[in-house]
Amino acid sequence: MFSGIVDAIGEVRAVSQNGDTRFEIAAPYAAETLDIGASVACAGVCLTIVEKTAEGFAVQTSRETLGITNAGDWEVGTRLNLERALKLGDTLDGHLVSGHVDGICEIVSVEPEGDSRHFIFRAPAEHMPFIARKGSVALDGTSLTVNEVTGRDFHVNLIPHSLAVTTWGDAQSGARVNLEIDMLARYVARLTEFDGK
Repeated sequence: MFSGIVDAIGEVRAVSQNGDTRFEIAAPYAAETLDIGASVACAGVCLTIVEKTAEGFAVQTSRETLGITNAGDWEVGTRLNLERALKLGDTLDGHLVSGHVDGICEIVSVEPEGDSRHFIFRAPAEHMPFIARKGSVALDGTSLTVNEVTGRDFHVNLIPHSLAVTTWGDAQSGARVNLEIDMLARYVARLTEFDGK
């Protein structure tokens, strides 16, 4: 489990194919804080550390992961929001995030709004019932609050601090973004659908 509070920015240093796709990611974590088999959210995708490297760690992704996330777009030089898994007793500053991406949305526009930036995202139609004004979403691993919902679009503002400590400061219109809907919304919707049969 994660909180959607990014604790580092990583960078893809190598991509290789050997059945699955392997990414080597440079990260500013001390080697002793990384364990083989531990989970790290990379742009919101929960991945398993399969090896420690001189600069960080390596992860392996299946065809399924590449198909439903933007990991298939990652190449050498791609910067990624990173978050290590929560431990019992950690502060939950964002919201509960599983790292199981539901789909991909697109940045429709990015506009300055004071010192902040106003983002409009377009999500797949099937995910829109789970996105609500003042609700939470995880986008590329970042816990964010939805300001407005209009049709298939939803709006988010990011303050200068968030832009500086995540990859959002570099984000441009047209980019594909990993979307994880709020798990509470998912279960409420399932309960309302369930008829006991």
